[in-house]
Amino acid sequence: MMEKTENIQKDIRITAPLSREQALELKAGDSVLISGVIYTARDAAHKRMVETLDQGGDLPFDVRDAIVYYVGPSPARPGNVIGSAGPTTSGRMDAYAPRLLDLGLRGMIGKGARNQGVIDAIVRNEAVYFAAIGGGAAVIADSIKSMEVIAFEELGAEAVRRLEVVDLPAIVAIDSTGANYYDIGRRAYLAERDGAAGDVTDAAGAGEGDEV
Repeated sequence: MMEKTENIQKDIRITAPLSREQALELKAGDSVLISGVIYTARDAAHKRMVETLDQGGDLPFDVRDAIVYYVGPSPARPGNVIGSAGPTTSGRMDAYAPRLLDLGLRGMIGKGARNQGVIDAIVRNEAVYFAAIGGGAAVIADSIKSMEVIAFEELGAEAVRRLEVVDLPAIVAIDSTGANYYDIGRRAYLAERDGAAGDVTDAAGAGEGDEV
């Protein structure tokens, strides 16, 4: 289910698990609010999951249409569901992500760019990479309503967790076509910078023949 809210940002509300149809509608740069069930896993957990697959075992959750959040939360204070829950740098998972995407993983939440192998796997499997809101660890924590460790408890903060979330904010960083918000933003910045430099040059040139 997808629904645009009526606020200025026009956030798109999506539910997890994330269907193929929902994923195909999302475009790089879209602002989304995610509700439903998602899972946490960082590099240590990803390594364990891939080793489990290599040994013919089963993953600790059904990855089909699932969303994985790259986070290792800090301990919760009394009365809170979770501690600080800011995203981990996504590149640490690049070696493992294509394997999970090929098994049906539909979404990933993290921060930073992905390598070409991950981008190719996103396109091949019609998936989406979301960027968590920068500096929004407290906001993200507030959106997490329940948490349960479901695998690799011995990994501590890096254990796999099942989270129930309501309106977790994120940006579509790479959509199912491979359009990349990081590249789009960089090109827009360079175009704006070059345009501003041209305006300054034109203004300086226009004033060269003026009398004082």
